[in-house]
This record gives sequence, C-alpha cells and structure tokens, in this order.
Amino acid sequence: MSEGTKADPWNLLTAPGSSEYQMYRDAEADPPVLVCQVGTTTLKYHLSAIDDLHAWLTDQAGWVPLGAADESKTAPEGSVEAWGRDPANPVGGWYGLRKGYRGRFGMYLPPLLEALGLAELTHEKRNNTVRALPKS
Repeated sequence: MSEGTKADPWNLLTAPGSSEYQMYRDAEADPPVLVCQVGTTTLKYHLSAIDDLHAWLTDQAGWVPLGAADESKTAPEGSVEAWGRDPANPVGGWYGLRKGYRGRFGMYLPPLLEALGLAELTHEKRNNTVRALPKS
C-alpha cells in the first residue's frame, strides 16, 4: 500500500473499474486537502472526508448508493454524493473545494475508503453501493 503522499500517491480505480486515478493527502494546505488527480483534472476535497465519510457510513448501518454526480447535477437522495454536499454534514456543505469541480465525491472517495480497509464496495457497471467496515 502506498503512503498517500504526493511522492507516493494511492493508485485507485473507480467502483466499476473503468477509470484510474490517484489521490494523496496534503496536510500542509489550508485547509488540509485530499488531492484527486484524474487525468489532467485536479479535484480537491477536505482531508477530513476520510474519517467523516467512514463515520457517516457506519451510522447508516448498511449499503448506501454512491450516487456520483457532477457539481451541476442533483445528487440522488440518501447517496454518498448527496451527503458530501449536505449543509448538515461536518463541513457544512461541499467537501469538494474547487468550484466547478466539487462534485464526484461519490465517485472518488469510496474507492479510497475501500483501499484503506474502511469500506466495502460493489463493483458493477452501474449503481454501485458502499458500506462501512469496522476500523481495525
């Protein structure tokens, strides 16, 4: 397992396995961020998303749809994507930090949680779901 640093990023696949991307922590940024590199596109999310999403998934006590959607599209109710935008979540709204690229939280965060051993994902062509695993 890589260290999740810029020099040694996590190499990940989307839930369907159709796209590769990399993520790494930048704890020195203000606020601290998770950098997600998808081809030439860079997305940034609050670093707290890892622990916050795991805690929320644990509270859901079952499978939750990913619901990945671009920022300009409505996220399906009850999905990871909807929670990642919800004013009631721990950051008070969007986990995405780059205007115009704040969406796709449900696409890119769950595979990271799976790689870290914090979640289990389905890996179908469409309509994937995630559930929390206990922290070890």
